[in-house]
Amino acid sequence: MKLALAQLEVEPAAVDANVDRAAAAVESAADRGADLVALPELFNVGYFSFDVYQRAAEGLDGETLTRLADVAADNDVALLAGTVVEDLAETAASSAVPTPAEDGLANTAVLFDADGERQLVYRKHHLFGYGSAETELLVPGERIPTTELGGFTVAVTTCYDLRFPELYRELKDRGATLTLVPSAWPYPRVEHWQTLPRSRAIENLSYVATINGSGAFDDATLLGRSTVYDPWGTPVATTDDRPDLVVTAVDPGEVDRVREEFPALDDARL
Repeated sequence: MKLALAQLEVEPAAVDANVDRAAAAVESAADRGADLVALPELFNVGYFSFDVYQRAAEGLDGETLTRLADVAADNDVALLAGTVVEDLAETAASSAVPTPAEDGLANTAVLFDADGERQLVYRKHHLFGYGSAETELLVPGERIPTTELGGFTVAVTTCYDLRFPELYRELKDRGATLTLVPSAWPYPRVEHWQTLPRSRAIENLSYVATINGSGAFDDATLLGRSTVYDPWGTPVATTDDRPDLVVTAVDPGEVDRVREEFPALDDARL
């Protein structure tokens, strides 16, 4: 399977322009033969644009996600629609997908297949409180779903979730072999951004792909460096902090080969 990480320029609160860039990136990735494209965390509003979360929120059948489902289908590619700010009340009124609360907002990732059909909904579990309004504005997720795609069992986590290895071990126990991590990781924590996903890949002998944004906000600059880590924890494709499209092949058979060659998971005493 060919995986594309769309490291987009994210303009603060510029929803229409950001979604246009996302759609264009999906089309470019499809032209380069991608089977699965992944977008960053809150690519449409910008993570640090806390003052527009409420105004930009939508249900799972809202305008942004509907457009991206159509883009996925039109280009015959699966698509992880970054994350968006989800209005849980709107979702509860129009969708059969369970929500963690009857109302409020969530930081929500949606994975569409190449027909534009929704296959997975993940709401960020660990909300970031360090100098961030996320814990005040959002409701944490409760479900950790997986789905089958391109020979992989695919899972999603979001940004700050990388700091919690227990979540990734539970995903491994549910069969995950590829975890996509849409993020809005800022400077100066470059070492953390590179070490944590590499550790999660090594611990669970699985692929981990981190999809970050590019761009500056009033008090933060995204550090980019979107990267695919293989089951040995080796970065097989990466970039710098500028907008870019990272495209590489990933092989579900590699997970089986590594786990057979180095069966550390069999020795766990948990």
